Amino acid sequence: MSPILSVSGIEVSYGTIPALHGIDLEVEKGEIVTLIGANGAGKTTTLRTISGLLKPRKGSVTFNGKNISGVKPHIITGMGVSHVPEGRGIFSNLTVNDNLELGAYLRKDKITKEEYERVFTLFPVLRERIKQSAGTLSGGEQQMLAISRALMSKPQVLLLDEPSLGLAPQMVQTIFRVIREINAEGTTILLVEQNAHMALTTAHRGYVMETGRIILTDSTKALLASDRIKKAYLGG
Repeated sequence: MSPILSVSGIEVSYGTIPALHGIDLEVEKGEIVTLIGANGAGKTTTLRTISGLLKPRKGSVTFNGKNISGVKPHIITGMGVSHVPEGRGIFSNLTVNDNLELGAYLRKDKITKEEYERVFTLFPVLRERIKQSAGTLSGGEQQMLAISRALMSKPQVLLLDEPSLGLAPQMVQTIFRVIREINAEGTTILLVEQNAHMALTTAHRGYVMETGRIILTDSTKALLASDRIKKAYLGG
């Protein structure tokens, strides 16, 4: 069976500065795959290329067997790939409910009561905040909203960029518990995360990036046991 998401030989530059040097990665349906590496390794650039925000100079991105390289971001979202960017990207001047509705703007149908309930089960605090302006939420609540908004597009694949960034430890635990729940309900996840230990204990497989290249890939169990990974990313 071919992977649901495949990146092959991707090269991306910012102007004349190369950012990705021939990236290859695959995500099977139902997996959580994580991309770890230092700041500036190219993790965010990889996600932005998959979601259509950046156009590759070379190589291809394939989703469900279709080449989506260079396709506009809203079309990629409509096809079933939803991106929660670093920094969350919520509309702070709109209410929580408005943000959730915007997540479904490409759909032909309306958000059902069951879908709202699903979000409120994952993140109970959003029920209490539904009429509140999104800009008044805490950082953790904004992250919950960003993930919930992405779920409203009914994605097959969810791209998560640094979901734990700037959050208190207890909130990090909550976000990662929900990531596992979303995956258990059938959504495939590609996760970029600075907290390597959290990422590797959540995902099934991992890719390690350095300076725009993938230098290692293995099961997360093997990566957690690797002395090289422990030394570089796990403080061991």
